[in-house]
Amino acid sequence: MKLYYSPGACSMAVHIALREAALPVTLAKVDLVRHKLVEPENGTDDYYTVNPRGYVPLLQMDDGSRHSEVASLLQYIADLVPERNLLPAAGTRERLEATGWLTLVSTELHKVFSPWLWHKETADSTAQACKAKLRLRFAELDRHLQEREYLAGSTFTVADAYCFTIMGWARMLMMPLTAYPSLQQYLSRVAARPAVQAAMRAEGLVRD
Repeated sequence: MKLYYSPGACSMAVHIALREAALPVTLAKVDLVRHKLVEPENGTDDYYTVNPRGYVPLLQMDDGSRHSEVASLLQYIADLVPERNLLPAAGTRERLEATGWLTLVSTELHKVFSPWLWHKETADSTAQACKAKLRLRFAELDRHLQEREYLAGSTFTVADAYCFTIMGWARMLMMPLTAYPSLQQYLSRVAARPAVQAAMRAEGLVRD
């Protein structure tokens, strides 16, 4: 498989999941500002020729087919290697719990951060409303994690890969998390996982 990614973007959740699953993958870096491939393919660096939507992640399978959307890719990866326990079994209440958090990260964190807080032209009133909504979710996560190691309980799932990735944007956007100690401890716990460290090193976000 080949993962088209941009360092620190939402594609990192898929990158982490692939490493947690111990699945072989090659990486193709994308400049999202210019929508260019860092290393051209088939004579072009135009990323739109690879993904007409222009964003990451994009996962190219061994048969050449290409698929996007973080939440669906994370579930697909987890189901490829059920023995890694990256999601509970289908049809269980535990699966419902985990996919519920996966969906919440997608709708209540990812799509509140992005695109609004990344664009300078966003009205200040809109940006402030987004930050207020995010702070409500940070507080909810902080309460939830006071008695849990990970979002769905004691076991790391792909929902945690997604949450960790998106919560990294708070730091980039200078949104302090000091008011949420349990959330901070959780993020540190996820960051310490070998697969997460490996993904971050590969994307140039941390150094040995």
